Amino acid sequence: MLNLDTQQMQKVVSSFQVPIKPDILTSIQELMNEEEPDIAQISQLIANDVGMSSTILKIINSPFYGMNRRISDIKQAVMMLGLTTINSLVMALSLKESFKGQASISLERFWDDSMDVANAMLFLGQKVKSELPPDELYTLGLFHNCGIALLALKYSDYKNTLIEANNTQVNSIALEEEKYQTNHAVLGYFVAASWNLPTKLCQMILIHHDFQAMKSEQDSQLALSLAVLKAAEELVAKAKRHHESYDWPEIKEFVLDTVGYSEVDFADIEDDFVDLFNEVK
Repeated sequence: MLNLDTQQMQKVVSSFQVPIKPDILTSIQELMNEEEPDIAQISQLIANDVGMSSTILKIINSPFYGMNRRISDIKQAVMMLGLTTINSLVMALSLKESFKGQASISLERFWDDSMDVANAMLFLGQKVKSELPPDELYTLGLFHNCGIALLALKYSDYKNTLIEANNTQVNSIALEEEKYQTNHAVLGYFVAASWNLPTKLCQMILIHHDFQAMKSEQDSQLALSLAVLKAAEELVAKAKRHHESYDWPEIKEFVLDTVGYSEVDFADIEDDFVDLFNEVK
């Protein structure tokens, strides 16, 4: 599944409304590539976008992020968290704002769900025994299902496909392949690759429903991030819908083994997350 060639990528990109990487990201990355990046200039560039900067501050000051002090402005955030972290957050939020048009599902509700998973990943990132960069967890949580938005923008019947998958507890990937000859994991990979996200993040988006690939992954950090993603989906399903995610029974053993928790440990974490989720909401 990882052997996707350039020709296939171009074919997919040309037939879907893949959002273009915004100018602010290009400008930030050009400044970051300088020998001595100007933190003040980068901070001001982000601060000029009032909506973007306020959302970033909201994320890093949330209980999910786990900061031990409040951050009041973007320059302070860059100084404390680093340019890489802030750039990742700008990229994740830019993606969310880049999907425009008439869709067969509520994009607002879709992004709310994605941000809930991203927050759950931040929460879990503080619990796992191996340190994972919070910005990478947040970006994966927000990006991993972005292919769903592309399908919803292109196909008027896509909402029915999701309903069918939910009602029959069938993996939506299989139904998408049957109806559209592609799936949201592949499309998400193409979006991430076209935005020049790190290769490992692109790979994780591509295989986040391929349980065999996940279980045989040799890169321990990549496997851990995927396990945290599936655990985050389970936390959100319990908190918002009061039942387990559809693939949890199949992937639970891999997740718990990878993150190093027993079922009792994870049940306690679920309770803590539900309490925090209800408090924040």
